[in-house]
Amino acid sequence: MSKLFIIPSPIGNLADMTYRAVKTLETVELVLAEDTRTSGILLRHYGITRPVTPYHQHNEHKVLQHLVQQLQAGKQMALLTDAGTPGVSDPGFLLVRECIRAGIPVECLPGATAFVPALVNSGIPMNRFAFEGFLPPKKGRHTLLTRLAEEDRTMVFYESPHRLVKTLEDFMEYFGAARQCCVSRELTKMFEENRRGSLQEVRDHFAEKGVKGEIVIIVEGKTA
Repeated sequence: MSKLFIIPSPIGNLADMTYRAVKTLETVELVLAEDTRTSGILLRHYGITRPVTPYHQHNEHKVLQHLVQQLQAGKQMALLTDAGTPGVSDPGFLLVRECIRAGIPVECLPGATAFVPALVNSGIPMNRFAFEGFLPPKKGRHTLLTRLAEEDRTMVFYESPHRLVKTLEDFMEYFGAARQCCVSRELTKMFEENRRGSLQEVRDHFAEKGVKGEIVIIVEGKTA
């Protein structure tokens, strides 16, 4: 029976792969990988030998209908991104939507997503939060930050290491330097760091220290 499996992959520590995810990958006929080299490391680590083909933001529109046709013909596939759950600031949404439209079953396994541990260990209220992912680098950035300055829920952002300090400076400008935040980097890895404090304090820390690794930023919402 055809089915698309969405498989979360470890965000750093390969031991975070679930038993169910491994068993599912061992049984599908094709693995769709955001980066075949990155997914290859994971598959080899668990002794999984299945056919792998690229599926990423640069080819997803081109290969979409072909994959749907293969699924309609009865094939079972698994979608892997480089780290975390596919579709969360990663490729996956288009394929899931087309499968649903075509009546193809989709099953998303639970597993790693970078913002969850970052949010939980931030010390900032998480009963209500807004996931914003990556901010637009230029066009629309001012408009979005102006709107978010009034957001009263905790906010979650992804950022690249080379843009972190600039983004924290933008947050200081729009949200105020005293707004509390937490920057998490290298989650689940040997050099994991969770730097908490005001936007000013955290910005100064990373401006002096430098930044490496994948970044999650948690910022408290506006208070009355």
